[in-house]
Amino acid sequence: MHEILMVLAILVVTTGTVLAAAAITTGWMLPGGGRAKVLRPRVWGYGTLAAMAGIGTYLFFGPLEGPDMGDFTVAMSGMAVFAAGLYVKRLALKPARKTSS
Repeated sequence: MHEILMVLAILVVTTGTVLAAAAITTGWMLPGGGRAKVLRPRVWGYGTLAAMAGIGTYLFFGPLEGPDMGDFTVAMSGMAVFAAGLYVKRLALKPARKTSS
């Protein structure tokens, strides 16, 4: 069962990373209802990239490490990075600030 969970976690993190890279480089996002709400796809991509790094760190240093829970502080740092990535993704829903120049 552990191997199946590892494969699924790798698949999810890799897919998220590829979608984030596509949003950062080209501004492309998957079609769907949520796409219309995102005003800045590149910012969304950076948020997704940070979230994938955080959740990957959490999973591979935490629950998927084994019964001893791995390195707790590194796993919780991964959750903090994940939360920061979600915050950046939230900022992508708002219009860009106007600068006076």
